[in-house]
Amino acid sequence: MNDDIKFLRLAIELATRKSGDGEHGPFGAVVVMDGSIVGEGYNKVVAAHDPTAHAEVVAIRNACTKLGTHDLSSCILYASCEPCPMCLAATYWAKIGRVVYAASREDAATAGFDDEFLYKEVALSLQERTIEFMQKLHNEGAAVLSGWSDNPDKVMY
Repeated sequence: MNDDIKFLRLAIELATRKSGDGEHGPFGAVVVMDGSIVGEGYNKVVAAHDPTAHAEVVAIRNACTKLGTHDLSSCILYASCEPCPMCLAATYWAKIGRVVYAASREDAATAGFDDEFLYKEVALSLQERTIEFMQKLHNEGAAVLSGWSDNPDKVMY
């Protein structure tokens, strides 16, 4: 059997098994490196009282912990559904090179998980967004970044 299908079915199975209990959402994900699962996750938003505990983020966190790195560039993410904007960003931050998913974001919207609003919000200027953004203490905040940038011992990510 094709590895993509095998690992994608595992992500779907996680979503199916965990979403039936009423505390977990219908999403599952696995991170694979060299044909082995190094991280898995399922949606824990309600159970963990954590809006960032999406299946993909949980799987990425688990893989990073197991591998002892923040760089998953040699890994593939398999997700039961197309990643939302937050999970997509986490995938980029982890440097994952390939994502294989089953259901589409349109399928998720039909089930009540409509992320289209978020995709549109990100494209807006700060002044146009529905959440108020206000910048204060610019110089103090920028000084932290400047100090970090000048640190010869920093680790880029």
